[in-house]
Amino acid sequence: MSTPHNSAKLGDIAKIVLMPGDPLRAKVVAETYLENPVKFNNVRGMLGFTGTYKGHRVSVMGSGMGMPSIGIYSYELYKFYDVEAIIRIGSTGAMVKEIDLYDVILADSAYSESTFGETQNGDKSHVKYPDPDLNEKIQAAADKLGYELKHGVVHSSDVFYGEDPTANAKLVAEHNCVCAEMESFALFHNAKVLGKKAACLLTVSDSIVNHQETTAEERQNSFTRMMEIALEAALNY
Repeated sequence: MSTPHNSAKLGDIAKIVLMPGDPLRAKVVAETYLENPVKFNNVRGMLGFTGTYKGHRVSVMGSGMGMPSIGIYSYELYKFYDVEAIIRIGSTGAMVKEIDLYDVILADSAYSESTFGETQNGDKSHVKYPDPDLNEKIQAAADKLGYELKHGVVHSSDVFYGEDPTANAKLVAEHNCVCAEMESFALFHNAKVLGKKAACLLTVSDSIVNHQETTAEERQNSFTRMMEIALEAALNY
């Protein structure tokens, strides 16, 4: 079967999916790390591929930007394609000085002002959590590779260009947020609703407080530690 947003047939997609926001990053991961990758989706340019990594079947697919977009793609993967686990591999903006460019962060939770959960099924909670077992597997993979992971609360925002100059400081002080992105809250919500697993692994692409940033090309091609950690964790599925 297919959906309005995914032309794959049941069986085309592996039990675990790595999900960057940028579909071109999905293409880079597939072509760099997977053996014999096969494209299963190109609807709306949202590229998805399935191949093998060290003999294990793995898929990688873009999610697009924002909670509505990842909300659609992750829900369909879980509900209609029998996907068991999704690891978001994305970029993030550091909100505290202790976080540097290219640091890799594993989300312990996601805070958001979003009404995504309330609209989807009446859940008014503003904090969502990843699967603890999947997070343990990701940490074990990082340890095996010798890569440092930082942990913290991720702020999932509906707005990229905000007008409130005090917003960052409030989020740090009131909710202990260490970095900002726009997708993990919805991913964690969908996983909980459908009884699936989700995690969020992020590479720092810019700093709100240190005023540093990477280029679009660097974000697409250079987040290798994050990709390798996620792939090693995927060997458990």
